[in-house]
Amino acid sequence: MATPLKLGIVTYNIAKDWTLEEIFKNLEEIEIHGVELRTTHAHGVEVGLSKEDREKVRKRFEDSPLELVQLGSAFDFHTRSPEELRLSIEGAKEYAVLAHDVGASGIKVRPNGLPEGVPEEATLEQIGRSLREVGEFASGQGVEVRLEVHGKGTSRLPRIRKIMEIANHSAVVVNWNSNESDLEDGGFDAGFDMVKDKIRHVHINELYKPNYPYRRLFERLHEIRYEGWCMAEIQGSSDPLRLLKFYRGLFLALQDAL
Repeated sequence: MATPLKLGIVTYNIAKDWTLEEIFKNLEEIEIHGVELRTTHAHGVEVGLSKEDREKVRKRFEDSPLELVQLGSAFDFHTRSPEELRLSIEGAKEYAVLAHDVGASGIKVRPNGLPEGVPEEATLEQIGRSLREVGEFASGQGVEVRLEVHGKGTSRLPRIRKIMEIANHSAVVVNWNSNESDLEDGGFDAGFDMVKDKIRHVHINELYKPNYPYRRLFERLHEIRYEGWCMAEIQGSSDPLRLLKFYRGLFLALQDAL
């Protein structure tokens, strides 16, 4: 089998209440070594951090077996308001600087829908051009801009492909999101093929669900020699460490079955 895929977590929602020190302690205990820190959560890795605090976060990760894989923002670029759009673009740039300072290789952004009354082509063009601007800035920081396959309508993979073509920048890439809509538009393999050259980050969710082809996803990731992380983005639990231990076991078992 190819090099095993790496498992990490998105702190939304399973670890939203963990402090940064709890993240280190808990993930080291359960042998999950990658994390995507979602903005607004208890760990507090935000753009308001001082230069000194950013350096402390970077060094804390460098001194541990845990990798800060990505920062997870909620910036999107589909709004009809030019003022809101500009705020999102500039906010994403600030977030890219934060990622650079704390040692994350990428930031997550997203499309979040197709506004009513606006031609689809115009919305996709706006998202793509906005991503290009952010990507041009982020590349100077050594940071990727990873577009989550997200949003009503915008999660359809032909639209994500179109956005990537409009953005047309090496630092603007795809954050696969394991949506049920991946099975539309010709089926899973057809959709995967539309964006496979741009996949740099992967979200996975409830592995037990029979309606999503996780084994096939893992096969395809091996086929394209994917070297990034698979990040568990799952609901919270009253016993999160036990849940994540089971999750890790199932993740490894699915790979062993390939």
